[in-house]
Order: sequence, then C-alpha cells, then structure tokens
Amino acid sequence: MKSLLRIDSSPRGAGSYSKFIADAVQGQLVINTPDIDICLRDLSKLEIPSISQDTITGFFTPKENFTPVLEEATSLSDLLIKEIREAETLLISAPIYNFGVPSSLKAWIDQIVRVGETFSFDETGFSGLVGGKKVILALSYGAQGYVENGDLSSMNFFEPYLVALLKFIGIEDIAVFRIEGTSVLDEESLAKQKYALKAQVKNTLEVN
Repeated sequence: MKSLLRIDSSPRGAGSYSKFIADAVQGQLVINTPDIDICLRDLSKLEIPSISQDTITGFFTPKENFTPVLEEATSLSDLLIKEIREAETLLISAPIYNFGVPSSLKAWIDQIVRVGETFSFDETGFSGLVGGKKVILALSYGAQGYVENGDLSSMNFFEPYLVALLKFIGIEDIAVFRIEGTSVLDEESLAKQKYALKAQVKNTLEVN
C-alpha cells in the first residue's frame, strides 16, 4: 500500500487556495491508488511550538545520553520525522506570507530538519538522509509576478526556499502546482485558474 503525508499550513478553511490545490492532488492520487494510506497534518491546528533550548540540546546529544527532559523536548520532532520516513509521497500546501512560508510551516521545518536524522554532516559537507520520496508542493500567491521572472520574482523567498530545503534533506523528486493573484484577481479569473489547475494536476499525475 502506498502512503501519503499531507501537510497543510493555511489557517483558512474552505477559502484556502493552497488547500484547493492539495485537495485536487489528493483526489487524483486516490484515483490512482484507491487504497492509499493518508496521514493529514493541519499545522494551523497542531500548533507546533518554537524550538527551545532543550530541543536544540537534544538534537545534538547522542540518544544514549538522553535525560527525561531531552526525551520530552525532542518527542514531537521524533514523531514528525517518523511520519516523513513512513510516507512515500509528501503533499505540502502553503500560501506565501510576507514573501516566505507561514510561521506554522517554518515551525514544522525546524522540527524535522535535524542532524543525524534527516541530514548528516562531516568533513566532506552535508548529505540528505531522506531519499526515495516524492514531494508535491501546492502553493498560492496573493499577488502576481512571483514566478517566471515576474516583477516580484526577486522577492520570492517561498518556493525556492522550500525546494532548496527539500533537496537539502535528500528529496530530489519535486513537483509544484501554484496559483497567483488570489488577492487581486476577480472571481472569474480565479475560477479559470482553478479550472486550469485541476486539469494540470490530472494531466500531470494521472496514471495511464
């Protein structure tokens, strides 16, 4: 059985454009593999805490030297990394916030990017430890011009950051679906984009 880990970071409900894309992706993956095992993490509800001093200490302490305090401080990181390891595909949905990722997604990232667990480091440099997986990014932009050398592309610290981060931990198979102008376009234009996105998802992910 194939498995999917879906990470949502928008606090919006039915009005979320990133979740709309993720729903289309998930729907197509279920069509492809009806018995797919899905793990859903809604970061707006999980409320991952910021990294603490004890968490940092735990990240750099050998497990055999753990105290109960360090075990507790790293327990959430252990769980979230376990979810990544068990999934064959990761689906990450996010809106751009102030040219970058939402704070909820950054908190998740800080918990799962961990030396000795998702990446290693030695005298030759860094190596990713999470290989053999596929990641699908479902991204929404309030304005237009962030991608394809647009007027705001120099301020896009969103998609390039996510792609670089995923490659850093060893994931090279990355697909991106995106929508722009969600805060500035009229309803008709957005409806056309959403229709086109659903077709793009189907054409890209459909198994023939």
